Amino acid sequence: MKALYYKNQAQYLEDYPMPIPGPNESLVKILISAICNTDKEVLKGYKPNFSGVLGHEFVGEVVKSNKNELIGKRVVGELNEGCGHCIYCNSGREKHCLNRKVIGISGKDGCFAEYMTIHSDLLHIVPEEIPTETAVFTEPLAAALEIMEQAHIKPSKNVAVIGDGRLAFMIAQVVSLSGADLTVIGRHEDKLEQFSSFSKTTTKTDETYEIVIDATGSPTGILSAQKLVRNKGLIVLKSTYAGKVEIDMSTFVVNEITIKGSRCGPFEPALQLLRRGLVNLPAIELYDLKDYEKALHSKAFKSGFKF
Repeated sequence: MKALYYKNQAQYLEDYPMPIPGPNESLVKILISAICNTDKEVLKGYKPNFSGVLGHEFVGEVVKSNKNELIGKRVVGELNEGCGHCIYCNSGREKHCLNRKVIGISGKDGCFAEYMTIHSDLLHIVPEEIPTETAVFTEPLAAALEIMEQAHIKPSKNVAVIGDGRLAFMIAQVVSLSGADLTVIGRHEDKLEQFSSFSKTTTKTDETYEIVIDATGSPTGILSAQKLVRNKGLIVLKSTYAGKVEIDMSTFVVNEITIKGSRCGPFEPALQLLRRGLVNLPAIELYDLKDYEKALHSKAFKSGFKF
């Protein structure tokens, strides 16, 4: 089958072996898959020990499964498969299992291929009224919703989202539903225009905020958040990147700043927001898998592959 394989670099293959589902897995025919910034960071060395098929954002159709109710259904899928018996798996924290497999990132082939296998418990059926090209946003939208799971954002709070890219766009829309006083801080006036219907926007960093969300995807994000957050405020970190940053931690102690890491989130609420049309997203730009370099360098809001 066709696949985008990674081992130190990306390789387009047409003879990659067809995956065989395990006893608790489903075989999924990929309809479309989307490129995430994390995929680009893997290509830069974010996960140096990973080799396999890239990709973790997808919509597919279940071909085989240990769960009959999934067969023939359009599905989206979560990333993290825990071992099922460690302290994290036994306390509802499977996403933090030390031995977890993460599709397209760690120990498990991803969705930049014609077919993939995935643990059936990680799959969610896509409601009929959601188009496939919209459903592919479920995973990143769920990641945005995780912030609301972790932090109580009161309508009376003022919140800043740093970044004017794809993840920031979804986070800002989710936060705006809370009624909070929201400002998006970016570098590109043209990108910031797309936020104007639900948020204040600025390129300046001369204000401070009770809650600052870093969605820059850059090592500089935490440094910017450090300057923008008020004393006793909260910083939420959503950026993952292949790099390190030098930072003075003493200011977080002295100013009693709370730092909260945030990544994967709840799929069912994300599907409900998409079904109800409460989040509006630009169309995804789709490519053939063999044109992966064009897809990776696309300037579109979101790019990916159609199979």
